[in-house]
Amino acid sequence: HQNNSSTQESGQRKEIYTYEAPWTVFAMAWSHRPDPSSQFRLALGSYVEQYSNSVQIVKKLEGSAEMFSSCQFDHPYPCTKILWTPDRTAGARDILATTGDYLRLWSLSDDPSTENGVISKKEALLNNSKNSEYCAPLTSFDWNESDPNIVGTSSIDTTCTIWDVNTQQARTQLIAHDKEVFDLAFARGPHVFASVGADGSVRMFDLRSLEHSTIIYESPNLDPLLRLVWNKSDPNYLATFTLDSCQTTILDIRIPSIPFATLGGHSGCVNAISWAPHSSSHICSAGDDSQALIWDLGPMGSGNSKGNKGGNTLVEDPILAYNAQGEINNLQWCTSYPDWVGICFGSKLQILRV
Repeated sequence: HQNNSSTQESGQRKEIYTYEAPWTVFAMAWSHRPDPSSQFRLALGSYVEQYSNSVQIVKKLEGSAEMFSSCQFDHPYPCTKILWTPDRTAGARDILATTGDYLRLWSLSDDPSTENGVISKKEALLNNSKNSEYCAPLTSFDWNESDPNIVGTSSIDTTCTIWDVNTQQARTQLIAHDKEVFDLAFARGPHVFASVGADGSVRMFDLRSLEHSTIIYESPNLDPLLRLVWNKSDPNYLATFTLDSCQTTILDIRIPSIPFATLGGHSGCVNAISWAPHSSSHICSAGDDSQALIWDLGPMGSGNSKGNKGGNTLVEDPILAYNAQGEINNLQWCTSYPDWVGICFGSKLQILRV
């Protein structure tokens, strides 16, 4: 059986599905909950340098090679990030969150008038600023998986804000860094999060005692750190990378200030990283060299790496490499179907079975 998206390779079926959006894709997220009407659902955000941007909900039906847009709605400015609610309890509402000028919540429901269609409704705009003239753009956010009522946002105004989704109010806002904050990520559990920013530091916070923060790493020359992802299977590990760097830095919070490992392998700067949801030792990185690389950190200190267990092992050989047809801007490993990774390049979304 042949379709335009599947290829046979070395006896193994390599499954790749491609969706082309009407604009450059930047923000992208897999839905966490099984959708009875489709095999996969993803949300995509446009990157158009103007006020008017869009979000699409893209579906792939079981047994079909086609991915299609089931819904599109307007979004002011490009989304810096998009996430679906991590709440998988039966009957929980289908909520999508986006950041840009503000944090916004959108509710989604099936459109009874069309097959596989979805209706979006603007649920809330969350704003903690007392000054209505000016809003400091939000660079990123994370949704707490242990307590889906908590969302944390990061901003160029040096602050992070922790929001209560139910009351749509800010629980707390704190000055997190000396310069812009570029990303925020929760650890496993409801209390601990970390952030990175233009000051080149990774800082760790605990919602139970916000008067203290711990600097767990500072980049060489204090180069800006752009992204941060927390390993949900083993919360001792974080991954980050600096602006215009071809390498990813793996940190062990038990050994602050020295990277646990550095992942090479890319010939262009890294743009996105994502831990495997089902394995503590696997991580995927993607970048301007059009490559998505999957790494195994399990055999640290063994044959495929140089260095010792005392810190900063350089790992050069990924266990799997995929070449896309363009610079990869974003990447997310699917939590509900851990065999699948999504990547975005140009106006395309590709989902790959790994």
